[in-house]
Amino acid sequence: MTAEKAGTISHRTDATARTVIECAADAIVAFSTDQTVMLWNPAAERMFGWTAAEVVGLEPPIIPEELKAEHNAVLERVRGGGPISFATRRIRKDRSVIDLRIDTSALIDTAGEVIGWVNVYHQTGEDDVARHYMAERARVVRRLGDVVADMNAQRDLESVLDRIAASLRELTSADAGGFVIIEDDTLRLVSTAGLPDRLRGRTATLSTSLVGELMGSGKTVMMATGESGGFDDLIWSALPGLHTIALSLSHVAGKPYGALYALYSRRKLSHVELELLELLAGHAGVALTNAMAFEEVVRQRAHERAVIDGSADGIAVLDEAGLVRQWNPAAHRITGMAALDAIGKPPSFPLPEPGATLTHKLPNGRWLDVLCTALADGGELVIDFRDVTSAKELEEAKDLFLATTSHELRTPITVVQGFASTLASRWDQFADSERRAAVRTIAERAGSLGRLVEQLLLGSRAGADQLPVSNGPFDLGAVLRGAVTAFQALSDKHVVVADIAADLPTASGDTMATDIIVGQLLENAFKYSPDGGTVTVRARVTGAWIEVTVEDEGIGIADGDHERIFDRFFQGEAGDRRRFGGVGIGLFIVRRLAQAQNGEVTANSLASGGTAMRLRLRVADDAAPAAC
Repeated sequence: MTAEKAGTISHRTDATARTVIECAADAIVAFSTDQTVMLWNPAAERMFGWTAAEVVGLEPPIIPEELKAEHNAVLERVRGGGPISFATRRIRKDRSVIDLRIDTSALIDTAGEVIGWVNVYHQTGEDDVARHYMAERARVVRRLGDVVADMNAQRDLESVLDRIAASLRELTSADAGGFVIIEDDTLRLVSTAGLPDRLRGRTATLSTSLVGELMGSGKTVMMATGESGGFDDLIWSALPGLHTIALSLSHVAGKPYGALYALYSRRKLSHVELELLELLAGHAGVALTNAMAFEEVVRQRAHERAVIDGSADGIAVLDEAGLVRQWNPAAHRITGMAALDAIGKPPSFPLPEPGATLTHKLPNGRWLDVLCTALADGGELVIDFRDVTSAKELEEAKDLFLATTSHELRTPITVVQGFASTLASRWDQFADSERRAAVRTIAERAGSLGRLVEQLLLGSRAGADQLPVSNGPFDLGAVLRGAVTAFQALSDKHVVVADIAADLPTASGDTMATDIIVGQLLENAFKYSPDGGTVTVRARVTGAWIEVTVEDEGIGIADGDHERIFDRFFQGEAGDRRRFGGVGIGLFIVRRLAQAQNGEVTANSLASGGTAMRLRLRVADDAAPAAC
C-alpha cells in the first residue's frame, strides 16, 4: 500500500469517527490529563445546555461541588485499571440536576500512554434513580461522621450553631431548617438554613409550641403534618407549601437545650431522615457542650477542671511536650486507663493535627473519634474523643440488613416475574399441566415474599416493643403437636419427632406468639441441618416452668455466638453459615416474643453435634394437665 493511499484511509477513518461522535445519541465528553474539556458533542450540548465553544479548553461546569472528589477518584481509578460505569448526578446550564449513568474509559495514544479520558453519559430510568437514591442515602449516613467531626472542630458557639443548621439540611434532605434554644418559657431562633436571615432572633412561647409538646411526650424526636395543625408556631409561615415538620431535642448537661427543626415543602420525609435527625440532635448537643466548654476554658482557665470533668466526652489536656496533664473521668471510662496511669505519659492512641479529627480502634475493640485543638495561649493541646463503637456497629448492621434483604427479595421476585412474563407471552403454547405448574411456582414464590414481608413487619414491631401479645392460659401441648404435624410434610430429608409429656399442663402466654416461636425454631433446625437428620421437639415441666426444646443434628453454633444469634440483623459468619440466607431477625423476634410472654429463649450446642434451642414458659396458675 502506498503512503498516499494509507494517508487517504487514515483521513477517512478519522472523518468517520468524528461523524459517529457528532451523530451519537448519547452525550460524549473527552477530557485531557489536566481535566479540561477536549471534545463536547452535540448530544452533550442537548443534555447539559452549554455549547462546545463555551466549555472546550475549560474544566467542565457540569460537576456538582460535592461530587468533584468522586469525579477525580473515578478518573484516577480508570488511569490504573479498566473502564468504570457508575450512577451519579450532574448539573445543567439552567442549574437543574440530572441523574445519569456514566461510562468512563481512558484515552491511550499509540505509545500506550494515557492522554485523557472519555465519558459517555446515559440518562437513567426509574430503577436506576431508585438505586442511586438508596446509594445516596447510604452515603448520607456515612457522611454523618464527617459532619459530626466538622461540628466538633468549631470552637465558638455561633459557628457550631450555624454548622448544625447547615448539616440539618444536608443530612435530612429538608427544604429548610433551624435551631431554637430554650430560655425559660421562650424559644429563640438562633440559626437557620433555607430561611431568610431576618428571622434570626424571633421568639415564641415554649409551652404552646411543638417543642413544648415534644418535651411533654418524653421522647426526643417527633413529626407533625399539616393535618395535625401547629404550623403557626414561630417562623414556619416563611416557607410556602410547608406540609411536614420534624423536630428533635438537643441536650446539654442532661437537660433540653434546644431543638432542631427540619421543614418539608417539596420533599417527603422517611424514617431514615427521622433517625438521622435524632442522631444529629444528639451529636449537636455534644458539639454545643464542647463549644461552650472551650469558650469557658478561654475565658476562665481557673474553671477548666470542673468543665472537663463534667464532659460526656473523654478529654485530655497535653502539655508542650505532648504528655497528659489532665485526664477526665470519661477518658477513664472510654479507654479503661485511670488518670494516675495516664498522667505524665503520651496518650495511648494517635493524635490528629490540631483542628483535625481521626478515627482509631483501641486494643479493647472500641472505636474512637479523636479531635485535637491547640489552645491559643500556649503550646498546650486539648484532645476530645468519644466512643463511636455503637454507631459503627449500627451502620454495619444496617448495611448488611439492606444487602441481605435485597438479596432475599430479589430471588422470588425474579422467579415470579419470569414465569408471569412467560405465561403472558406464550400462554397458548403451553399445555394445561405446564400452565398449572408455572402458576403453582408463582404462588409458592409469592408466598415466600409474603412470609418475608410479615417477618420484616414483625421485626419492626419487636424493635419498637409493639408486639401483639395477649397472655393467658393456653394448651401448649396442642400448639407443639400441631407444629410437628405441619413440619413433618415439609422436608423429605428430615424426620420430626415429638417427645411431649402427655400430662403437660396449660402454659401462661399467647397461643399465636408461641406458634410463631416454635415455627421459627423448627424452620431454623431444618435450615441449619442441610444434610437432613432427626429434629426432636421435647416438652417437660421443670418446677414452675414448662421447657420446650427443639434439637437438630445440623452444623451447630460457633463459639461465642450463642447469645449474639438473638441480636437483630446478626447472622453467623463462621464456616458456611452465610450460605443459608435470611435477614437476621428471626431469632431476634423469637426472643422478643418469649420475653413478651414472661418467658425466655436460649441456645446450646449439643455434644454429639447440632443445636438445642430451649423455650421456657411459666405454668399457668391453677393449671390442669392438657387433654391428649
